[in-house]
Amino acid sequence: MVGGSLIPVVDLFAGPGGLNEGFTSVSDGRTFQTAASFEMDPVACQTLRLRSALRTVRAVEGVLPAVYFDFLEGRLDFDRLIDHGSMKAAWKDADSEVFNVELGPDSRDVTECAIERSLRAFERRDDFVLLGGPPCQAYSLAGRSRRGKSADFEADVKHFLFREYLHIIREFKPAVFVMENVKGLLSSTHSRSESRGNRMFDLILSDMVAEGYQVRSFVVQKGPEELEPRDYIIRSEKFGVPQKRHRVILFGVREDRQRLDSRVLKASEAPSVRHMIEGFPPLRSRLRPLREDSPGSWGKHRNQGASHAPGGPLGAVPEGWGAPFASGRIKDEGDDLPARQWVRKESAGSAVQHEARGHMAADIERYAYASRYALEYESSPRLRHYPDRLLPNHKNAREKHVPFADRFRVQAWGEPSTTIVSHISKDGHYYIHPDPRQARSLTVREAARLQTFPDNYFFAGNRTEQYHQVGNAVPPFLARQIGEVVEGFMEA
Repeated sequence: MVGGSLIPVVDLFAGPGGLNEGFTSVSDGRTFQTAASFEMDPVACQTLRLRSALRTVRAVEGVLPAVYFDFLEGRLDFDRLIDHGSMKAAWKDADSEVFNVELGPDSRDVTECAIERSLRAFERRDDFVLLGGPPCQAYSLAGRSRRGKSADFEADVKHFLFREYLHIIREFKPAVFVMENVKGLLSSTHSRSESRGNRMFDLILSDMVAEGYQVRSFVVQKGPEELEPRDYIIRSEKFGVPQKRHRVILFGVREDRQRLDSRVLKASEAPSVRHMIEGFPPLRSRLRPLREDSPGSWGKHRNQGASHAPGGPLGAVPEGWGAPFASGRIKDEGDDLPARQWVRKESAGSAVQHEARGHMAADIERYAYASRYALEYESSPRLRHYPDRLLPNHKNAREKHVPFADRFRVQAWGEPSTTIVSHISKDGHYYIHPDPRQARSLTVREAARLQTFPDNYFFAGNRTEQYHQVGNAVPPFLARQIGEVVEGFMEA
C-alpha cells in the first residue's frame, strides 16, 4: 500500500472493481488510491486482489509487470505469477485491502475495523471517497416485473442494503460519496408500515440529507433543491461508453465541503459495437451436447437457421475457420475513439478470455437467423418475426402479446450495445454476436470491452463466474470520468 497524500477510496459492494478501476486511473493514478474494497463474492474478490496487486507494482515500477502478460498468454500459471518478484509482496498487500464480506448488521464490526485500519495509512483520511452500488436486483424494473408485488420481494434483503451504505456514511463521514443503482430505484416503493407507499429514492435522499450531505447530479448543473429524480440518471452512451446503460448515480458532498460550483460530465461520441469487437478473432460456438460437436455439424445448423432469413444459407464452414476459443491477436483498425484507446492501453493485443460458450442446435439456428435478419433490417427481430420452426417451445411464444418478445437480441454492429447485465452468465440470448457466420453469443472478453474493461483486465473463476462479474460492474471508462469530476471538485 502506497497511502501518503493520495485521496483514499473505500469501495462497498465492489463487484470486480469497475468503479475502483476508473477512480484509480484518474491523473495516471496520482489522485486516488483504493484503501479498502468489500465484496461478498469470493471469486470477484480474487479478481479484485489481482488488480490491486498489479496497481501496486505499477505504482512503483511505472508499468505492469512482464510476468503478468506471460500469465495472460498462458505461459505462466497463477500460483507462479503471484509468487514472482515484486508481485509476491504486492499480492500480500492486496490481502489487506480486499475483504470478502457480506455487508449487513452481523458484519458491521468487521467492516468498521477494516475501514479504520485501512484509512490510517493516508494523510488525507478525512477526505476519503466512498464508492459503491448496493445490489440492484430488487430495484430493477425487469426483476420487479417478474416478481410482482410478492411478499418475497418486500422481504428481500437486497431491497434494503442501501442501509449498510448509509451506515458507513453515518459512522465515517466521507468527504464525498458516489452511489450507483438501477433506474428502478426511482420508482420502487417502500411498503413497511412506517413509510408505506413512499418512494425508496425519496427516502434515500432524505436519509442522506439528514446525515449532512448535499446530493448532486453528475449530468445536470442545478442546485440540489432544483433537481428532479431523472436528473440523477446517467445515460452512458452520451459519455463515450459503447453501451446504452442507464443508471442512477448520486454525487454526495459533506456539508463542510459544499460549494456552489461543481463540474458535470462532458458529452462525447459513443463507439459502436463494431468499433469495439469487430477485430476479434472469429469463433464458432461449441454444439451441445458436446458428443455431437464438430465444425460440419455446427455449420449445418448455422445454415439451417440462416436459410430462413434474407440472404439465405452462409455456405460451408471453411476448413480451419473459427474455433470455440482463441488467443490470437485483436485486429483493431480505424479511428481511435477514447473508449477504444482506454481498453487497449497497456495491452499486448491478445484476445484473452475470448471463448465461445456452448449452444444447443436450436439456439445456433436462432442466432444465425437473428443476426442475418439484423444485418438486413438493421434491427433485431422480435419473436413475431421468427418462422414457426425457430420459435422456442414455450406456450406463450405464439401469443399476440408475448412478454419479453425480444428475448433473442442481436447486438447490432452500428450502434452501442444494450445494457450488459449479470444475466449474461445464465444464457446468451440477449447478447447475440452480430456476425451471422459465427452464430453465437458474446464472449467474456467482448462483453468486457462493451463494459470498457481494459483488455489486460483478468476475471477470476470459471466462464459463468466471469460473465457474472462483467455484467455486475460499472463501466470503468465511465467511472474514470466520474472520478475526474470528483477530483476537480475536491482539488479546486
